[in-house]
Amino acid sequence: MEHPSYLSVQALTKYIKRKFDADPHLMNVFVKGEISNFKKHTSGHLYFTLKDDQARIMAVMFSRSAKMMKFNPENGMHVLIKGNISVYEHSGQYQIYVQEMLPDGIGELFLAYEQLKENLEKEGLFHASHKKPIPSYPQKIGIITSPTGAAIRDIMTTIQRRYPIGKIFIFPALVQGQQAGKSIVAAIQAANKRKDIDVLIVGRGGGSIEELWAFNEEPVVRAIFQSTIPVISAIGHETDVTIADFVADLRAPTPTGAAELAVPHVEELMERLLNQQNRLNRGMAEAIRSKQTQLNYLEQSYLFRHPHKIYEQKWETVDRWREKLYTAQERFLLKKMDQFKKIEQVLHSHHPATKIQLHKEKLSYLHGRLKTQMQMVWKQKNNDFVHKVSKLDALSPLNILKRGYSVAYTEEGKLIKDTDQVEAGEKMMVRVMDGHYHCTVDYAKKGEKNGGKDHI
Repeated sequence: MEHPSYLSVQALTKYIKRKFDADPHLMNVFVKGEISNFKKHTSGHLYFTLKDDQARIMAVMFSRSAKMMKFNPENGMHVLIKGNISVYEHSGQYQIYVQEMLPDGIGELFLAYEQLKENLEKEGLFHASHKKPIPSYPQKIGIITSPTGAAIRDIMTTIQRRYPIGKIFIFPALVQGQQAGKSIVAAIQAANKRKDIDVLIVGRGGGSIEELWAFNEEPVVRAIFQSTIPVISAIGHETDVTIADFVADLRAPTPTGAAELAVPHVEELMERLLNQQNRLNRGMAEAIRSKQTQLNYLEQSYLFRHPHKIYEQKWETVDRWREKLYTAQERFLLKKMDQFKKIEQVLHSHHPATKIQLHKEKLSYLHGRLKTQMQMVWKQKNNDFVHKVSKLDALSPLNILKRGYSVAYTEEGKLIKDTDQVEAGEKMMVRVMDGHYHCTVDYAKKGEKNGGKDHI
């Protein structure tokens, strides 16, 4: 029995892929379904799942095809897809490779319009704070539109009729087709480079949404927003509304309406100037009459006819104030003199010479008292001294010696009070009234303390 030939997984997958690629029914497939698991890769490729209630299939749309779409796919969106079915060899999974994709149930352009409008509105491009004022009397008006369309003729005719002193500058641009957006952006940038254009009119005549679509493209809208020149949009008819209308500084319903909004009417200006001139003349005449009336009144006034009366009264007032000033000054000086005398007396009483004399007298008095007290103290201390000397003399051992007594000392000079202080053979000194003896102890004998005699 022959053994079967085993295939590798890669070989089997390649075989299945060749089968899919060779099937003509899978080359151009039209499928509709709902998007889920949507992911946009940094490379621009789109990966998602296309599903319905019963089944699902993986889908891939490469960036070259994705760039051609005019809307952004989202999860939950129902779409119509054209593509081919093939197998992804790495996973062995079959999937649809999308070549074209359209929204199912809503117009592609309308959906793209709504998505871009919503995104730009969130960014704040439509906010009134970004709107630049349109100049009242522009000198140079720029027009961005097709040089061969009816719109340019309507705008120029209206401006020349209403405001012939204004200078018109045409920046030609394509206003429909795939290159229209780039052309309009280039024209806006060229106008801004001039630095002398006062206002820009950007627009075209009426048409279908496809014909007006260039004014819904994001580069055009952002160029209008970034323009330093105020922009008036004039796109289609009054019922036509583009995203450029939302971002423009002012929207006109038609190109003719844009011209009327951009410049004033010369006849209206003349009428306004005449009205201002008449008002000025009336105001000046009224002012002259009023001032003439005031002048006449002043000329007839008493003071104007007798001006010396004004300063005569003032001189009298000056004299009265002068007298008051002198009187007040004299009172002030007298008051200050009295204050000065009082201060002088206080200073005299506190003068250093007066204080020195007072202290000298006090010092002399204290010196006398001190002398008297010292004499009394000396006399008292002297009496105490004499008393103590006499008392000391009475108690002095010398007086005892005068009565025949003697005092014995050891060789070291210590007073001998009992027999224990000396021994036989030691030297001693005996003090008498007129001198002293140096003796040697032969023996010692204790005596009685009641007055008995001791023998040495």
